[in-house]
Amino acid sequence: MDQALARAWLATAVAEARTGLAEGGIPIGAALYGADGTLLGRGRNRRVQDGDPSLHAETAAFRAAGRRRTYRGTTMVTTLSPCWYCSGLVRQFGISRVVIGEAVTFRGGQDWLAAHGVEIVLLDDPGCAGLMRAFIRDNPALWNEDIGE
Repeated sequence: MDQALARAWLATAVAEARTGLAEGGIPIGAALYGADGTLLGRGRNRRVQDGDPSLHAETAAFRAAGRRRTYRGTTMVTTLSPCWYCSGLVRQFGISRVVIGEAVTFRGGQDWLAAHGVEIVLLDDPGCAGLMRAFIRDNPALWNEDIGE
């Protein structure tokens, strides 16, 4: 995948992450793009805001995209490596590619996804890593709740 396009799509997810942080939530954002590059859905982690432990950024973007006959050829873009829950969503529905902003602060199921044929594009974005590092430093209990520790 073209790195410039991946970074442009990541900007959508970063905007969602920043909105989530401003709302008092966990700064993780995601977007789902179609095979033709159309933005299908975007979302942010809303576990805190909605009191819903299942409302991760990837699930919010997936839900916003709505029902489709197939998700093959789509790309999930996320600011942070997807957890096992969100990795399962990618696998279950056949999402073809995951663009990841960073996997330094949390390394989820990306290796498992790659082993099952999902294309992984890891951008190692310093802005995404900095946003998560600051959040984890300032909110360790909330972070540990989010990752299930």
